[in-house]
Amino acid sequence: MLIQSIFEESVLDDMFEDGHSTKVNNELNENFYKEEFQTLWNYINHKYTYRVEFDSNELIRKAIAHINNNLYVTRKTIQKTTGEHRDKLNEYDFDKETAFERTKMETEQMDVVSQSQAKYDVIGKIAETTVLTRKTVAAILKGIEPQKMDMFGVNPEEFIAKTSKLIKEQKATMIVEYIKYDTIEGKYDAEIFTAGSQNFDRAIKVKKHIQDYVFLDGISEDSVEKRFAQDLDVAEEVCVYAKLPKGFSIPTPVGNYTPDWAIAFNKGTVKHIFFIAETKGTMETLQFREIEKAKIMCARKLFNELSTSKVKYHDVSSYQELLNIMGQL
Repeated sequence: MLIQSIFEESVLDDMFEDGHSTKVNNELNENFYKEEFQTLWNYINHKYTYRVEFDSNELIRKAIAHINNNLYVTRKTIQKTTGEHRDKLNEYDFDKETAFERTKMETEQMDVVSQSQAKYDVIGKIAETTVLTRKTVAAILKGIEPQKMDMFGVNPEEFIAKTSKLIKEQKATMIVEYIKYDTIEGKYDAEIFTAGSQNFDRAIKVKKHIQDYVFLDGISEDSVEKRFAQDLDVAEEVCVYAKLPKGFSIPTPVGNYTPDWAIAFNKGTVKHIFFIAETKGTMETLQFREIEKAKIMCARKLFNELSTSKVKYHDVSSYQELLNIMGQL
């Protein structure tokens, strides 16, 4: 999981939390049972599979160039820290790593490991992570510059993780044009909204949501997500909305994707009554890596082309932008 987090940071979102924080069970309220939301939920709670075909030779060429231009690894080091125990401590000092005062720190570089010494199935690991054949991965590794391949001996784990990430980035740029979705048997159950408990420090009290609280992904007081939720709650056009849980996901060749919001508008107020929105920012922002862009483009293709013409999808940075985009779809 830690290796996976190098190329999918969202993997770590729920791994760490404050054990002293208040937990909240957020049950469904009467908004969930409104006709408008039930109609929207029945439109979107299907499960899907995908098919995608692309030119392996083109991917090999692009991946080789991308790795040659962007692959760098850090040399493994051993850090030795010497410290003295503080006289006065409280129960939280050990969690905050303040129980000791550092007096000396030494860093030593580890020896380079030759490829023959390292017990790694490099091709197999990369093939598994990128969901490519061993033949394709072998062709990519054979084509990269020798000094890039030598980086395996400097840091095998990081070489595998970063090479996989760079290949996935190039794969991501190619899949959107060719991906096709199909509906399969099975639907998402409403229980995904109430599974588990959440930290209260990420909660905001709301009125139009299908639960009494919206739990934000981050804790920033002025985040795009928080402003968006607050705007939805007071907008006259909005009838009911939901923050989609991670249990609701769309499969893509570069990892599962969960959109942020499902929104049902009041009839007669907007062009499209049902909307799925993503609020991680605009597609031009540096925060969006190629993999995340590909996931969003796959979702757009699913909802806007295959799912139903009654439900529209787009990434937005504000509620006002949502209204502007909706009028143009």
